[in-house]
Amino acid sequence: MTDLFCGAGGSSTGAIQIPGVSVAMAANHSQHAIDTHQANHPDTRHDCADISQVVPGRYPKTDILWASPECTNHSGAKGVKRDHGEWDDGLFAPDGTNEAAIRSRATMWDVPRFAEAHQYRIIIVENVVESRWWGPKTRPGAAHDAWLNSMKAWNYRHRTIYLNSMHAAFLGPGAAQNRDRKFDLFWLEGDRSPNFDKWLRPYAQCATHGWVRAVQAWKTTQKCSPQHPWGRYGALRQYQWRCPQTACRNAVIEPPVRPAAEIVNWSLPAVAIRDRKELGMRALEAATMKRIRAGFEEFSRPYLVPVEGRDGKSPLSIDAPMRTCSTRNETGLALPPYMVELRGGSSSHRAVTEPLAAVCAGGNHHGVVTAPNMIVPYYSSTDRAQIADRPLPTVTTKDRCGALYGGEVRSVEDMRFRMLEPEEYQAAMEFPDSYILTPRDKRTKVKMLGNAVTPNAARDLVAMAVEALTGQDIEPVRPELGVAA
Repeated sequence: MTDLFCGAGGSSTGAIQIPGVSVAMAANHSQHAIDTHQANHPDTRHDCADISQVVPGRYPKTDILWASPECTNHSGAKGVKRDHGEWDDGLFAPDGTNEAAIRSRATMWDVPRFAEAHQYRIIIVENVVESRWWGPKTRPGAAHDAWLNSMKAWNYRHRTIYLNSMHAAFLGPGAAQNRDRKFDLFWLEGDRSPNFDKWLRPYAQCATHGWVRAVQAWKTTQKCSPQHPWGRYGALRQYQWRCPQTACRNAVIEPPVRPAAEIVNWSLPAVAIRDRKELGMRALEAATMKRIRAGFEEFSRPYLVPVEGRDGKSPLSIDAPMRTCSTRNETGLALPPYMVELRGGSSSHRAVTEPLAAVCAGGNHHGVVTAPNMIVPYYSSTDRAQIADRPLPTVTTKDRCGALYGGEVRSVEDMRFRMLEPEEYQAAMEFPDSYILTPRDKRTKVKMLGNAVTPNAARDLVAMAVEALTGQDIEPVRPELGVAA
């Protein structure tokens, strides 16, 4: 495989997990990226260069090309509207459009240049989902469509894949991060097509049919439809996963995912919000505190739990009137996500979903005294705190996530807060613990990680490509069972 725009090496790290795959060549313009890639992939040839200035013949021909052209200037994460700009001499934009951003997006054109020269058998191009709309304001997507047609001109067939890294779990764990990306997969006309159904339909549990292979179901919105899919995963996004069976009316189902709590090192010290000023630390921004308070109110909301053994009783909101009081003490107070067992003079914390049967059988010896651990993102005005049993928000190139420690608290100010460390972002990106990041400063490490490909996504997609190239089956595992499918 050749790895263009290799970055910190996520695509290479995932690819070499597939037996028989080696990375012959890796190139990037950043010395930090090349140093890191070389430290972890010493048998690969490296080139630190502006790839747009490289003659493709300088690099060896390989079976597979992985390319991750610059994505930050396609993405809306910067809060800047994208545009192709008005050009008067091919270099400068008199209307003030950021020429550097335009040249960054133009790195996409290096892919057909290298495809023309080497006729790779399979090409995988990774980018943010917004790259689908690369083009001027008056014709969004026009530049992207022209790019796609240029690839097809060199005898390639094509399929666009919209994949969230937390669902790429066919040959190992998915990432503990909610990270949507667009992958354009090209294979030569006449070659075997990859088995997309086998590798792109995650297992999920349907209430009616048990474990099934989920189907990607696209909504119909202004820019998206099942005939023209584009977008991100989730109830408020452009697609969901559904059961393939009609008996349940293709019920919405969720593949199993890993929580952010897995990658957060809760043993690291964190300071109570109320103590930051006393310790000479900068006060948290008003917007951050707003998110923290909203998360605390949402996830620490108590509710009443009937603990008497009869069936037919369900929990009640704390805002609703209590049931009729009887002569027995039969109501407990629950505060998600932990309960405390007080029996026997000792306390142990348990998830609220786990001890309900024990509560009913054990009477009135259970109460709750703790608030949940949360993750606080700060990278846009619309994001809010979320409970740590969900995947981490998308890792960006800046250090913009904090850990909010739960525990016994009386108010939001008692909760302890700290920023995530590079090692935690590294785990969220699904890089191995032993992976070497050569920059010394935290900021550069986080930038490299946020720009990287999650190795688990590369692993599964390269496996799909290798299977098509060799004709030899690669058996995925069922992530919920840990056995071959």
